[in-house]
Formats: sequence, structure tokens, C-alpha cells
Amino acid sequence: MLTADPARAVPRAFHVMTKPVGAICNLDCEYCFYLAKEQLYAGSSFRMNDEVLERYVSGLLEAHRGADEVVVAFQGGEPTLMGLEFFERVLELERAYAMPGQQVLNTLQTNATLLDDRWGGFLAREGFLVGASIDGPRAMHDAFRTDKGGKPTFDRVVRGIDVLRRHEVDWNALTTVNAANAGHGTEVYRFLRDELGATFVQLIPIVEREGAGVSRRTVTGDAYGQFLVEVFEEWVRHDVGTVFVQSFDTALAHWLGMPEAGLCVQAETCGRSVALEHNGDVYSCDHFVSPEHLIGNLADGRTLLQIVDSPRQVAFGQAKRDTLPTRCRECEVLFACNGGCPKDRFVPAGDGEPPVNYLCEGYLAFFRHVDGPMRAMADLVRQGRYADDVMDSYTAGPDTGAGHE
Repeated sequence: MLTADPARAVPRAFHVMTKPVGAICNLDCEYCFYLAKEQLYAGSSFRMNDEVLERYVSGLLEAHRGADEVVVAFQGGEPTLMGLEFFERVLELERAYAMPGQQVLNTLQTNATLLDDRWGGFLAREGFLVGASIDGPRAMHDAFRTDKGGKPTFDRVVRGIDVLRRHEVDWNALTTVNAANAGHGTEVYRFLRDELGATFVQLIPIVEREGAGVSRRTVTGDAYGQFLVEVFEEWVRHDVGTVFVQSFDTALAHWLGMPEAGLCVQAETCGRSVALEHNGDVYSCDHFVSPEHLIGNLADGRTLLQIVDSPRQVAFGQAKRDTLPTRCRECEVLFACNGGCPKDRFVPAGDGEPPVNYLCEGYLAFFRHVDGPMRAMADLVRQGRYADDVMDSYTAGPDTGAGHE
């Protein structure tokens, strides 16, 4: 009998969320889980030096030898605080270490408040993919996304996004779903699409544990599911093939039997998306940056690939699958949900079972709702047709509430 090598139980490719300024940011968003990570490095300069940067770039490109494309991703904190010179150095190192035929895609997640025409020209010229954080129309965005002085940031963010648009930078809208904008899914989506011209959208639920419960900023499971349903209903009628919503792309991948093409949140196992701090420390995940999840450092004598492929990290990733409660393992939408992110699994399941995901009811409602349209789109793709042909089935008539009119 053949047995799988545990170190190869997940794909070799991996993703690194690089934080060149650690948790340092010019904003003070109420729900930001990463700001508190500054306490892990008291007294630090919080700036990635050239030695760490070179180890990272060379190690990442070497680890993906033979890959057609390698993603180099920068997050924060606010990575633009490093200045343009840092990113110019990144490009120098990529040119020095890239293998023949190896294409590098640089991505940058930003709050957009510091972007100006100099940034816009650079990002466009160098082909960066930029994620800009905005939570919807003014009141919803400013509810939790304020600066260090408690002042609203909406106008500054929109100005930054305008820089990206004027310079024709490829950009995504990253929108959290929280207590302030839950219940306004259609309004938020239309704002992103119509007012900002977003054609790529990420929807990230805010779930913050606070004592024995959750914070006032946290979206409920039901509200999150309804938000996704509202957005889906607008999208599937008008925007399939022209606006790409990450959650829907991931769902379609599962209905096509291609779960490896989706988000780690909905993958069977995880552990292939690690976080790199400014000093070279590597953590199991962006959401698990803590001493117990520190799995290595770029200067500890191992390659980046060896750190990611370490038995400890493999076990971390496989625990996502192996700690599912019976309720999840027997669920009709397990193939699409896979229990969600482990960070959100804290609702007691009873009978000594592992806990259930806080967003369970929302996931269940959403995946049930989209089953019909997803099956239809998957069939179209298998026939060699375009998934957007599914919109032809949405004709005028009474809303059935089941995805078709």
C-alpha cells in the first residue's frame, strides 16, 4: 500500500504575507487584529533591513524554481510607510535572483491614504497588483476605519484609489464585513462597482473574540451569510465575467472539483500561507502570529521552503481537517466550506467534540443558496462555455429567493 509523505501532504507552492514594517500603521482601525502584534517586538525599529529582504526574495524565488509565476506579497501594518526606495530595492533583488522564465508578480495591500502620483506611476510601471481597503460608503467605512487621532479616513482612501485608477493600476477592493455594514450587502457592492469602478472584490468577515463572547464590531454568522447572498444575487444577475468576487470564485472552484484553486479559509487543509515579520521571523499564518506559532527565522540556517515544509507547520495545516467536529464532517456543504478558518472555531459543539466555526450558519446559508447557480456555472465551464452565460437564465419575473427569477 502506498502511503503519503506527510511533508508533501499539501502542494509545494506556498504564499508569504510579508510585513516589512511589522504592525506599524498610520491608521488605527478599531477591528485591526494586527496592530497589537507590535507588542511582540518592543524596542524594534520595525523596518525590514536589506539583509532580511535579500534572504526573503532569494529564498522565495529558489523555493519556486520551475514555477511560471511567483507572487511576492507585501502587507502590514501599512507597507507604504517603507517608502518607494524599499520597493525599488525589491525589484532589483527580484531581477538578480529570478530564474530564467520565472515571472514575478508583486502585490501590495494598503489603506491607500499615502498614495500619490509618484506611487501611482511606480505601481503602474512595475505591474503591481494593489489591494485597497475600503468598507463601503462613507458612513460604513468611517465607522471603524479611523486614523490615530480618531478622524475619519474615507476621503483620503477614495483619493488614493483615484490615484490607482488614473494611473491604470490593477487593484482589488478589500472590504471587511462587520457590524456597521452588515445588512447592506447590495449597497456596499454597488458602491464598490459603480462609484469606485472595482472589478475585483474581496469580502473579509470581522470576527473578534472578546472575553467569553465577541466584540461589538463582529458580524454575526447569519448576517455574514445574508451579506454574501445579497451580493451574490446582484453579481449573478449582472456581473459574472466582469466583476470577480473572491468568495464566489472560490465557491465555483469547489463546485468544479478544483478546491486547490480557492481560498485557504475554505480549503481542506492550510499552512501554505505563512507570515513573515520585518526581522525575518516566520509564523504559521497571518492570523496566528504569536510565540507558540513562530516556526522559524530566515537566519536560522534553514531555507524558507524547509521552514514551510517543517513537520510542525505541516501538522498545523492538517489540523484544519483533522479537528473538524462530527457536525462539520457530516455536513452537506463540507466540500465547499471545510469548516472555515480555524481562528473562528470557538463555538462549543458539545459531547467533547472540537468547536464549530462562529460563522457556520452564515456559510451554510450561503452555500445552500448558491448551489443551483454554481452547478449551472460549473456545467457551462465543463462544456467549454463561459460562466457568464448563467446570466441568461435570470429573466424578469418574481424573485423566488432561490437564485433564479
